[in-house]
Amino acid sequence: MSASSPSLQAQATAHAKACFLRACALDVGVRKPGNVSLASAGHGMQAQMFLDSARAAAGPLFERGARVGERIEAAVNATWAAAGCNTNLGILLLCAPIARAVELQPHAVTLPALRDALESVLADLNLADAEAAYRGIAQAHPGGLGNAPSEDVNAAPSIDLRAAMSLAAHRDRIARQYHDAYADLFDIAMPALGSGFSLMAGSTGDAIDAVTTASVQKLYLMLLASFEDSHIVRNRGEAVAQTVMTAAQGWTGRETRAVPLADDPDFAAWDASLKAQRINPGTTADLTVATLLLAGLTQRG
Repeated sequence: MSASSPSLQAQATAHAKACFLRACALDVGVRKPGNVSLASAGHGMQAQMFLDSARAAAGPLFERGARVGERIEAAVNATWAAAGCNTNLGILLLCAPIARAVELQPHAVTLPALRDALESVLADLNLADAEAAYRGIAQAHPGGLGNAPSEDVNAAPSIDLRAAMSLAAHRDRIARQYHDAYADLFDIAMPALGSGFSLMAGSTGDAIDAVTTASVQKLYLMLLASFEDSHIVRNRGEAVAQTVMTAAQGWTGRETRAVPLADDPDFAAWDASLKAQRINPGTTADLTVATLLLAGLTQRG
């Protein structure tokens, strides 16, 4: 790992923090069926809670010199102080290794370089990272987590964080990213987002332009159509997750129609129906945010 100047590290970290906040703003600024948005509250939560959480978590998440586990724990604590509930645990778990990779290798501004930097961070995870991350997860108390036969988050870990995540990789898509070095995001999600997407385009205004909205919805639908959402599986079972995945497959490709998804009443009705049934594709939303962050990191001005 090559040494980098403090000024380059500071610049890269500041850019990454801005990208994180923008990705979180798009997360609720764009209607994504089943997820909380500015257009549609749900699951007992309002969009403003997610925006407050992102702003509170951004500082500790991008704390200079902090290890991955420390970032997760501190960001979860900041989230709870701001929102009083778990709004972003999956996002924090996914983004903490990315934040550390940016600090340690600020020159990594292409996807291959980012991928290598992230692999280095994941390979360096240790027991202390696991201990801190476990405390953060326990504090967040995510719905439907249940108990694991080994390395349960309600007990002290005995292995490093990547190894612990690998044990859960078969049942949790976020844990799988630790095991597979974010292969789902680099190999599937980023190509679906497309090279023409600009994370920070129009970020100075309140409104989100139609092109950005369509890109985020396309990404979300592709992810939802590709995998059973782990959050749905934990809370509602595989059959429900399969039904949602099949429904998403029916919506993919429809963002190119004359009527944008954002203006389609059937799309809004699907959103309302999922929320009425208490079905929340939360893992897919988390993967969407992390993908948007990666996209922004390659667009440093």
